[in-house]
This record gives sequence, C-alpha cells and structure tokens, in this order.
Amino acid sequence: MTTSSKHVFIANNERTPNHTHVVLITTGSVASIKAPLIVRELLTYENVKVEVVATKPSLTFFNREDIESCGVHVWTDEDEWSDSYRIGDPILHIELRRWADIVLIAPCSANTLSKLSHGICDNLATSLLRALAPTTPTFVFPAMNTLMYEHPLTAEHLRIVRDVVGYTIVGPIGKNLACGDSGIGAMTEWRDIVQIVVDHFKLVQRPPRD
Repeated sequence: MTTSSKHVFIANNERTPNHTHVVLITTGSVASIKAPLIVRELLTYENVKVEVVATKPSLTFFNREDIESCGVHVWTDEDEWSDSYRIGDPILHIELRRWADIVLIAPCSANTLSKLSHGICDNLATSLLRALAPTTPTFVFPAMNTLMYEHPLTAEHLRIVRDVVGYTIVGPIGKNLACGDSGIGAMTEWRDIVQIVVDHFKLVQRPPRD
C-alpha cells in the first residue's frame, strides 16, 4: 500500500460520535474461515464500521475478496511500511488503534497468544495490539488443537493476557475440530462473537431492505 492510500484510510474513516468502529484481527487458525461471516453480520447493524487486520497465515483460510466486497478493507503486513515512507507519514498500526472502539482477535492462534503474553510485536496485528490504549475493549477468542490448548504454557499465556494485559478471554469451546480431534479448543461460535459487540454498544439492527 502506498503512503497516499494510508491518508485515504484516515480521510475515509474519520471517527464520528454515532458510529462503532470494530477492528477484527484474524490469525493463523482454521477458524479464520469465519471472518467473512463475522464482518457481514456486524454490517447488518446501524452505524457500524469494520476494518480487518489479517496475519499472513490467516489468509490461508478465507478469501479477502469475500470481505472487501462488503466495503471493508483487509490490512496485512505489506501495508504497514513502504519504500516511500518519510518521517511524519501515517503509521498504519497507530492509525488503526486510534480508529478502533473495540478489537476482536478472532481467532487467536496459540502462536499469537504466545506473542501477546511476551509483548512481541513483529507484525501489523501484534504492533496494533501493543499500541492499544488500555481503555480499548479487546476480546481474545482462542482457537487451537486440544493438546495445544492443554499445553502447560497456554494457561500461563492466558493468565498474562487476561490479568496483566487486561484483555477479555472468551472460550475456547469443545467440539469436533478441523484437524479431526474432538475436545476443547474451538473458537467461540461466530454469532456469539458478534453478539458481544452488539451487547457492548447496544447496537440496533438495520431494517430489512424491501
């Protein structure tokens, strides 16, 4: 992405008091396949704007065109910096954190969870999260294989992200996983994720079109 298109993002996404600005972060879990469903459902509510930040592995599981066709941009690491960058130009992860009213990490892979608990910020998603104000509601929806979830480090990572960083952990849930295993580790149902945003901001659904 060019520097000028970052300016376009700022101009086109100026915060307004009567809009809810949702940043959805997708990471390298099969549950990222639900991202287009989450976005489309959020957009059925009045005065909601969505931006998606996708890690490279997460794009394995959904087509970004399915989201961008809804008028929502999918930002990736390649958008963060360009060869034409000059001091004073907008920095994408900072602009996104200024824009966000709420952040959903759905799904949050074991890898990203580990990064968050250690303060690592080596991509657009984790840089955005490291830059967030503590007052920005941030919800983490873990999604991983059952044995990965039961690994002794996972509980410690969740504790740090919840008790030290201050994010809200929701899930995971038990079901048959994409890998063929059955157990705890699946992402919270996507409709329940949307409902968290709806309840938090008391959103009103748009009337159906004729």
